[in-house]
Amino acid sequence: MTASGTTNDVAVHYGTDGLLDRILEALTRAGKHIDKLSINDLGLVDEFHSRRRLATEELARMLAPVATDHVIDIGSGIGGPARYLAATYGCRVSGVDLTPEFVGTATGLTGLVNLTNRVDFRQGSALALPFPDARFDLAWSQNVAMNIQDRPRYYAEMRRVLKPGGRLAIQDVAQGPGGPVVFPVMWADRPEISFLRTPEETRAMLEAAGFSVAQWIDNSEAALIEAQAERAAMRSASGPPVLGIHVIVGPSAREKMRNGQRNQEEKRTLLINAVLERVD
Repeated sequence: MTASGTTNDVAVHYGTDGLLDRILEALTRAGKHIDKLSINDLGLVDEFHSRRRLATEELARMLAPVATDHVIDIGSGIGGPARYLAATYGCRVSGVDLTPEFVGTATGLTGLVNLTNRVDFRQGSALALPFPDARFDLAWSQNVAMNIQDRPRYYAEMRRVLKPGGRLAIQDVAQGPGGPVVFPVMWADRPEISFLRTPEETRAMLEAAGFSVAQWIDNSEAALIEAQAERAAMRSASGPPVLGIHVIVGPSAREKMRNGQRNQEEKRTLLINAVLERVD
């Protein structure tokens, strides 16, 4: 959802025309009233990361924002986590994403749930965030780092836009001990735009960038159990559900989910949740 050394390739991977219209059509077919939408109505389609809404809820509890906080969501996708944080905790959230179609869709959906007074989005790179130094109280990033080749610069930008003592919440797909990732997966159709690091490498680079670890959790087993249940439900159904990430990903979603589960089962990938604090 954001930038690497091959920003155009990453943007092309995620970009898709007519995304907002497809989502609204799916919502209508699911019986939702477009003029009376809530963030819960969008939850099955706008949480474009591992473990979906559950992951957002858990990471949000770890970060524990308050109403006076201004949060930056780096790699904000179509805005599900940003809207959840604002609606649940009353904070203000500014999202940044590389993909113009995601930014437009995020803005449109945010207007439909009446959160434009607290949530905004703009197009930009995680390697050159379009904000001044020390602008934000908190930072947030879910399933973004796997597309980032220049991790030191990515972490340095996170630290730059945080106020001293500000906290960062991340959910990262990490390289596991089981071998190279089997492609395609949700974040990459091919290895050229996938840049996984091990949990140990990730933690070391974050600390080198000026962060201290407050919480560090391996959620790999929970993610695997949920992925297995999700795939089992899809196999038993007569067809894909009306609402789901396939609305965003398209026909390749089933293969990518299957590969994702295999990567988890064979420990080719791991899933990390963490909260860190900017130190000076």
